[in-house]
Amino acid sequence: MQLRERLNAELKEAMKSRDTLRLSTIRMVLSSVKNRDIELRRELNDSEITETIVTLCKQRRESIRLFKEAGRQELVDKEEAELALLMGYLPQQLTREELAELVAKVIAEVGATGGKDMGKVMKAIQPQVAGRADGKLVSEVVKEKLA
Repeated sequence: MQLRERLNAELKEAMKSRDTLRLSTIRMVLSSVKNRDIELRRELNDSEITETIVTLCKQRRESIRLFKEAGRQELVDKEEAELALLMGYLPQQLTREELAELVAKVIAEVGATGGKDMGKVMKAIQPQVAGRADGKLVSEVVKEKLA
């Protein structure tokens, strides 16, 4: 099943079960996807929809951080619940160990020797980890391996 079809099916299911959190989260995703459709003047494919969901996850993580700093626990809880739902639409996330193995392999492939080659490594690894690992974590692991 395509990701767009899955989102629409789960939207209907959330309406029937009156699950307001799931309903609002799926509507938010579909709205973002529709906006990107309009922006690009074509329908997004699954990988582009996944990129959109990754962006929404980043926004939730940033909101969680800011709400924690402001002491707004009820908003932190809401954002964490939305983030958990969004993560369900992404591919299985890589563990730090799996990511470290992948980074080591890519470093060997591109022949990187030090910190100055970080851009080369990041460029080569991004397509392999898209939607499966947070960019911040990927960057940390690459820095560790190149140090």
